[in-house]
Amino acid sequence: MERSFPFHHRALILHRIIWFFVLLTFFMQECSGEKENSKSTYLIGLGSYDITGPAADVNMMGYANPNQTASGVHFRLRARSFIVAEPEGKRVVFVNLDACMASQLVTIKVIERLKARYGDLYTEQNVAISGIHTHSGPGGYLQYVVYIVTSFGFVRQSFEVIVDGIEKCIIQAHENLRPGIIYINKGELVNAGVNRSPSAYLNNPSEEKSQYKHNVDTEMTLLKFEDDEWGSVGSFNWFATHGTSMSRTNSLISGDNKGAAARFMEDWFKQKSFLEGVESIHPDTFAKGIKYQKGNYRRVSNIIPDLPDTHNELLGLAASNQASGGRPVRRSLSAARRVRSAFREGDRPKFVSAFCQSNCGDVSPNVLGAFCIDTGLPCDFNHSTCNGKNELCYGRGPGYPDEFESTRIIGDRQFRKAVELFDSTTEKLKGRVDYRHTYLDFSQIKVTIPSSDGGTQVVKTCPAAMGFAFAAGTTDGPGAFDFKQGDDQGNPFWKLVRNLLKTPDQKQVDCQHPKPILLDTGEMKLPYSWAPSVLPIQILRIGQLVILSVPGEFTTMSGRRLRDAVRTILTSGGNKEFDPNVHVVIAGLTNSYSQYVTTFEEYQIQRYEGASTLYGPHTLSAYIQEFKKLATALLSNQDISPGPSPPDLLSKQIGLLPPVVMDGTPIGVKFGDVSTDVPKNSTFRKGNLVTVVFWSACLRNDLMTEGTFALVELLNKDKKTWSPAYDDDDFCLRFKWSRPSKLSSHSHATIEWRIPETTIPGVYRISHFGASKSLFGSIKHFGGESTAFVVV
Repeated sequence: MERSFPFHHRALILHRIIWFFVLLTFFMQECSGEKENSKSTYLIGLGSYDITGPAADVNMMGYANPNQTASGVHFRLRARSFIVAEPEGKRVVFVNLDACMASQLVTIKVIERLKARYGDLYTEQNVAISGIHTHSGPGGYLQYVVYIVTSFGFVRQSFEVIVDGIEKCIIQAHENLRPGIIYINKGELVNAGVNRSPSAYLNNPSEEKSQYKHNVDTEMTLLKFEDDEWGSVGSFNWFATHGTSMSRTNSLISGDNKGAAARFMEDWFKQKSFLEGVESIHPDTFAKGIKYQKGNYRRVSNIIPDLPDTHNELLGLAASNQASGGRPVRRSLSAARRVRSAFREGDRPKFVSAFCQSNCGDVSPNVLGAFCIDTGLPCDFNHSTCNGKNELCYGRGPGYPDEFESTRIIGDRQFRKAVELFDSTTEKLKGRVDYRHTYLDFSQIKVTIPSSDGGTQVVKTCPAAMGFAFAAGTTDGPGAFDFKQGDDQGNPFWKLVRNLLKTPDQKQVDCQHPKPILLDTGEMKLPYSWAPSVLPIQILRIGQLVILSVPGEFTTMSGRRLRDAVRTILTSGGNKEFDPNVHVVIAGLTNSYSQYVTTFEEYQIQRYEGASTLYGPHTLSAYIQEFKKLATALLSNQDISPGPSPPDLLSKQIGLLPPVVMDGTPIGVKFGDVSTDVPKNSTFRKGNLVTVVFWSACLRNDLMTEGTFALVELLNKDKKTWSPAYDDDDFCLRFKWSRPSKLSSHSHATIEWRIPETTIPGVYRISHFGASKSLFGSIKHFGGESTAFVVV
């Protein structure tokens, strides 16, 4: 029987059906919108590769101290890269090096290799290679004479490992290209740098200085890379502070504060990803910067030993594992046993974090200020001297007097800010990928600048030259003799010495005024060019982010002026591609190197940075003029002239570093034997220092690239096998190498392990890997282990 519904019931049912379809339509639109909003607009890929280089005999690049020669490893150096591409459009590559700076010759050779592999996909136009400015990496990889004097000329081993590492990390990034999203965030970090030349900064116009709260840039800009499938795969950030937390007397290879920050953040993300159900790991977990149970996460079930509970039983296990004695091993064992695994973990790429350099020219990480080492009083404000001597004036880092602790603290501060920005970012990059690049001859650029009468005038840059204050050094690393910062006169004796090399003509003297010329490097050509004249400038664009690649160290105010000039071009005339909040960052020390760039006003003071502004007082104006041309071309989608090519001086390089002739040991001793062992039946507590010395060989025989020279191992629960726990890429371990005398064929490797608070109690041993060279040139790899000991 048909049931009859009252009219009002039928109306109610119809009303609900209509609302159901309305809500369904709205829900589907929302889902579609969410899908559209989360849809990736870029292909992203990241890569990372070891570029540690020779850890023995080679002079370090940065301080120009001939006595600062590498003799071990603080932690390893890496090249880290990202590629961003539009699926059917252009792409850009950015490489961040744990090195003092980029090198024109390195850039040339990397581009040659990329062209051979990929054709015109990657060229000097869209590839940027930038250095973090550590002063504790091997030198000898630049092509101009003035930058390789203290390294006894060109060091091919330093050069090759950097070129190889850059190429390999770009290949990794290319092979990892997948759909993804890029987020951007900015924040203020105020305690990681101070202005080391405040008297020069104060010479800038008052109305300009009043626009800024600080005399250094305090803004960090961070990119977060999200793979559509894997989630977060990396982050790159730019922040200005010098890589001089490690001093001019340090001899251990180190990425300094930025390399440390990168290590901390990669390890933080590793632990964060491993701990299931934990949304975030607070940076306090990593406050000591030493060991965060990193690298062993897939082995945790093995590395947590099922060992006896009593101390005596642990001592018994340790006693049954005596020093092994040196023995031949495969080269691959060093790589296989290292703590951090290969770049990929299954199908998932490893997380890559880079802390890139910006306009750090006058920014020191030694934030406590500069003091006289004889009196403890502050240095002279204008000249950074102590009783007239610059050699006694040193900046103090936050961990003073411990440079390793200062490195950790400044690295940790950058790391913490990066984590904060990484976890809170919401703004996505959207828009075109593009780039512009040109070469310029900075020895003769005509620059139009405002004149005093309200009109304009044309001035020129000069051939490169260094002033007297260059030789005074900085408060991060003072020079020698009687040079001092702020010297706009020079002295007669050093002018006579200068003239033995090259006497500058009057035209050059007038062009560089008020800089008194100490070295007329731009006009010194024997045995080949002492300084560059042709330099690259470049703009990379990813949506609303614009990266300005500069081949030098811009001071704080120089960088501000350059960024503002480019931002004005990009946002002027009602342009809708960029809003006023366009993100403009400076990537310092990129693609080549040409020392410093100060403002015109700072140049007049002739502190170290002004004396090292090679191309005269109008250098910054030339950069601003030419970058405005690049920005205009980028905005109007116009091409720009490639400019004159820089020279390739590889065939002219001279290297005077003596080769390794042979390695030897005393009669009855093998390479890898323990020279000084831990005491028998030793027990150590967290915070203690464990030291073992091995008979070793020259570290130049094999760089152990993507491997390790030193290893701390933990006895597994089977009481037979060992798991790697820490290696020479860990902050808690220092690997030191030494010879009893300069010409000796004998050498020692000292491994110092400061036991972290997070160390798992158990039975441990320390291992060393190396390679020896015979008189006939053959290379043999060796390894050795210490006696085991207990950690409680």
